[in-house]
Amino acid sequence: MAGVLRFAAEDGARLAYRDDGQGLALLCLPGLTRTMADFDCLAPRLPPLRLIRMDYRGRGASDWTGAATYTVAQEARDALGLLDHLGVARAAILGTSRGGLIGMLLGATARQRVMGLCLNDVGPAINRDGLARIAEYVGRNPAGRTHADFADLLSRSPGFAGVPMARWLDEARRLSVETPEGLRLRYDPALREAFLAAFDGPPIDLWPLFDALQGLPLALIRGANSDLLTAETAAQMRQRRPDMAFAEVPGRAHVPFLDEPVSLDVIRAFLAGLP
Repeated sequence: MAGVLRFAAEDGARLAYRDDGQGLALLCLPGLTRTMADFDCLAPRLPPLRLIRMDYRGRGASDWTGAATYTVAQEARDALGLLDHLGVARAAILGTSRGGLIGMLLGATARQRVMGLCLNDVGPAINRDGLARIAEYVGRNPAGRTHADFADLLSRSPGFAGVPMARWLDEARRLSVETPEGLRLRYDPALREAFLAAFDGPPIDLWPLFDALQGLPLALIRGANSDLLTAETAAQMRQRRPDMAFAEVPGRAHVPFLDEPVSLDVIRAFLAGLP
């Protein structure tokens, strides 16, 4: 992939990233099974800035390092390692789902490195029904043999409306590779083991992480039909942080694509309000 570079993480793993533009640094962190390509449609719609994107270990063009290393804590350390590698003292963070959890952890534990945090359809309380849905497919190759087959399946995702088939085909290509044996995931299937270990483990109270972000510029985007971030959790987040920019994206479940007009309005307002 053009423009993709690699750096060595603390354990020597080679992790892929892109670093484009100049100015304010925006670190974009994708979801659990996703890659830096998720932000390709957003990138040309952003104001001039330095856009930094990465593939977590085990995803995309980064090394596979085993289920035990596929944790939010390790991925947060990797994100800091990338900023160190690039000589970036402080960055704003845009985090989708898993990326938002990483962003909250960084904002709470490495606050001096974080200028602000924009959360895409995630918060400190995660609906277990949404996690159960993810548990059904994570680590399993998609059904069908072609991207067109996969796009057709994705187009039936509940909660999404008004998405053209061409967009679902783009999504299918981002998520999988066509091979003679059928579709293959763009991530280590061992991610399933890591996800299920967390899913079956004791619940973790993340509200202290969110509350530790007090005083840090925040924004929240929620898919109106999301089964991961409930309307009740979003309301509680807004009650605790009435200064947080917020938008609910109609016709989107988990997760908004971020190039919807209402999503772009919040992202641009968030960036404009950074110190």
